[in-house]
Amino acid sequence: MTFNQARIFYRLISRHQHLHARRHPMFEKNMFVKVFSYIFVSFWAVYLMMLAFFLYEMFSQGPIEAFDMVDGCMIFLLALDFFLRFGMQDTPAQDVHSYKLMPIPIRFLLDVFLVRMGLSAYNFFWFFFLVPFGLLAVVKFYGFIGLLSYLLGWWMMFVVNSMLYLICRTFVNRNVYFIIVPVIMYAALIYFGMFYDTENPWLFTTGIWIGRLFVTCNPLMYLLAFTVITPLFYINRKIQYLSVYNEIAKGEKVDKYKSYKLALLERFGIVGEYLKLEIQSIIRNSVIRKQFLTGFYCMLAFCLLFAFTDIYDDLPVMKIYICIYCFSCLSIMTLTVILCAEGNYIDGLMSRKESILSLLKAKYYFNCLLMIVPLLIALFPIAKGKLSIEEALGCAFFTSGVVMPFLFQLAAYNDSTINLNMRITKSGRSTKTQIFFSSVALFLPMLVMYVMVALFGEEIASGFMIFVGLIGTLLHPLWLRNIYHRFMKHRYKIMDGFRNSR
Repeated sequence: MTFNQARIFYRLISRHQHLHARRHPMFEKNMFVKVFSYIFVSFWAVYLMMLAFFLYEMFSQGPIEAFDMVDGCMIFLLALDFFLRFGMQDTPAQDVHSYKLMPIPIRFLLDVFLVRMGLSAYNFFWFFFLVPFGLLAVVKFYGFIGLLSYLLGWWMMFVVNSMLYLICRTFVNRNVYFIIVPVIMYAALIYFGMFYDTENPWLFTTGIWIGRLFVTCNPLMYLLAFTVITPLFYINRKIQYLSVYNEIAKGEKVDKYKSYKLALLERFGIVGEYLKLEIQSIIRNSVIRKQFLTGFYCMLAFCLLFAFTDIYDDLPVMKIYICIYCFSCLSIMTLTVILCAEGNYIDGLMSRKESILSLLKAKYYFNCLLMIVPLLIALFPIAKGKLSIEEALGCAFFTSGVVMPFLFQLAAYNDSTINLNMRITKSGRSTKTQIFFSSVALFLPMLVMYVMVALFGEEIASGFMIFVGLIGTLLHPLWLRNIYHRFMKHRYKIMDGFRNSR
């Protein structure tokens, strides 16, 4: 294939990806959510630009140049960038899957998508910080040529980060336990003193050295970066190629797991049957199981961090917020895709009267039962005097009575099916509506508790949480039925979305 043909094909693939996003069933679902997402991105862009001015003013008073201070923190920024990608980027194998029946070489498709990954807008997101900071700190010493070289160097660092992310993400998609590899890698770089500056122990001299070579347009540094990117590119190409065919060969195969009768739940009637369905879905379906285990391990990690460390002891607002997050973490990660798994068999569910209402009740009871885990772990900080019983109960009831009802509203909006076993498909990618609801559920408790603690103190704030949460929990039959009626009002449109996204 000639260069001109490759260029045309690259533009065609880019157009396909743009149309794929616009034709998603949820694209025109909620104009408010789309506007909010644009405002949300704009907010972070303005925040990063303000942070650039603030850090320049602070670092310019230091013993070394301001841009050296930022370069010295390179490893921290790259670590943050790496883990944020898990919620933002898919692997190229997920994009190639749509073209597997076309007479186009898979390797060439992977080359195209890997190049697109390097040129993706996400690799330029941190430029909202780096560009204004560079204009203030770099231009006066090295001019605009030095600034362009500085930004090019940072872009190459982000490309290296994206290539490492693709390798790790592919293995994490197969087994969630592989997430420990990048955690250990970045923790080792941050913890061990092999790169530390003796005068500034939190700065990495290697990061300062890399930044200096880039800003001075040193060709050896570009050559070194290129020699790192090239093998990572071909390693990704090989891994993604194998991943595509492994997933295709796997097909619709369902893992063989023992089916449990769960006779104890039969006494609860139709709700008990849906509770059994919820548990069996987690046990038998690989995508649902991985999603649940990821959320459960995150919840467990936050609970243990809160219970056995003193990181948040000096910050009352953060202490209560992290306590809330210990209870709501799993719900935020699983309820954002509520009914998406059931979209595979939504027609069967709709054949029974009020079947969806019983399903919603079962999901609510199941998530409430799971809060027993953080409640038991909270006994340790309660015994140590770090947390009061009122605060623990307030966090639990606030989650069941405020956070969960808010997330359950997505049952009236979600109309995109999640494939139960094939991880390569993109049907499970978060929509703007889901991102909006999960973001609000994540940050709204912090805002509420900040205001309550600041105005009335911890005791009254805890009492407020118990009161509001208890009302929402006791009124769950009313708000669940309201969600059910809204779902039934738009059931044909929702069912059509589920069918089109299978």
